[in-house]
Amino acid sequence: MDDFLAARLQMAFSLGFHIVFACIGMVMPFFMSVAHFYWLKTKKVVYKDVTKAWSKGVAIFFATGAVSGTVLSFELGLLWPTFMEHAGPIFGMPFSLEGTAFFIEAIALGFYLYGWDKLNKWFHWFTGVVVGISGLLSGILVVAANAWMNSPAGFDFVDGKYINIDPIKAMFNEAWFSQALHMSVAAFVSTGFAVAGVHAVMILRGKNVLFHSKAFKIAAVFGTVAACLQPISGDISAKDVAHRQPAKLAAMEAHFHTERNAPLIIGGIPDTANKKVDYAIKIPGLLSFMTTGDFNGEVKGLDVIPKEDHPPVAVTHYAFQVMVGLGVAMVLIALLYFLALYKKKQWLKSRWLLKLFVIATPMGFIALEAGWTVTEVGRQPWIINGVMRTSDAVTPMPGIAYSFYLFTAVYISLAIIVSLLLYRQITMVGKLYDSTSKLPKN
Repeated sequence: MDDFLAARLQMAFSLGFHIVFACIGMVMPFFMSVAHFYWLKTKKVVYKDVTKAWSKGVAIFFATGAVSGTVLSFELGLLWPTFMEHAGPIFGMPFSLEGTAFFIEAIALGFYLYGWDKLNKWFHWFTGVVVGISGLLSGILVVAANAWMNSPAGFDFVDGKYINIDPIKAMFNEAWFSQALHMSVAAFVSTGFAVAGVHAVMILRGKNVLFHSKAFKIAAVFGTVAACLQPISGDISAKDVAHRQPAKLAAMEAHFHTERNAPLIIGGIPDTANKKVDYAIKIPGLLSFMTTGDFNGEVKGLDVIPKEDHPPVAVTHYAFQVMVGLGVAMVLIALLYFLALYKKKQWLKSRWLLKLFVIATPMGFIALEAGWTVTEVGRQPWIINGVMRTSDAVTPMPGIAYSFYLFTAVYISLAIIVSLLLYRQITMVGKLYDSTSKLPKN
């Protein structure tokens, strides 16, 4: 394995782990705060038990997110020193502000975890809300830095030098809103379905049914509402990518030829040698409409982009198809759940509906990883789109492959430990509030 590939794999592996921890850490505090609010308003002990159980999960993911995020910041300097040398002064502001948000989050979490029966009850609840808001802001600020890599702004590049630097313009670049919106909604979708799925498993097993039913409903509502909003944010992102990064859009859709009335491609196997897609379902004109608002609008293909600037088409296309396919599946589950809530209440205790959520447990995070693959791989061969190539930014230090093996081992160990802690927490949780309520066997 050469050092360039090892550096890219290490960054991808680290980010792939961190994004899961970060998204759960961003979203779970909101679940926790809703359960806490119900406890304050209803005085039903089950909601207090749910709140305390979830607060322990928030603490676990806060710690693991902090560790994995710190590692990523070191990796930027270790693996991509040329990139950081030039880009650091330009997009450093969102990282600095993210540090401030993280600091506030840590303080608020400390108040929340140790404030039971010591603080004013509403102030205590408010500190939990602050944990969620500051965590969400942290995620948005980091995404703003990534968006800058896709849509560089806030500087002039003249004779190989970066001049006239404007950090505010860099942070609020053209891509930041669409990426931040899409990423934030994705965090709620993935975490909502994952948490709901875990509680659905416990309900199906007949363990502490009332406790897990209350927890399931809160998570399921968050996840399903977000799932229905995700196509809207996805449409905004697709239009933005079509405008700024036509090569990425062409790779996402395996769109080899510039044309009007461009079809939307569903599935298929890209054949880059012959510039075609085999076994695909094509819907005429839909890609043109989705990107330009006109069924006869022109969509740029890879044929107008220099070959050396082509992203890896197959990886980008497959990742995009996985993301969209799983997103559609979760929207369908969401619609069934809404129908159950408002029209078919008997479905809410049916085993088949719970089993759908169990099946959907990993869907959100798989879609999340696929989406980040599209974002990062689709930008290649650029680390700063149109300005700096990834190959020019990598460290000249030898032996990166060994660093990759070491970091991979650390992250796998971290994942195993976190999984064991969560399993222990889930199996023990709710024992203080047991219920004899059972589900029908049909």
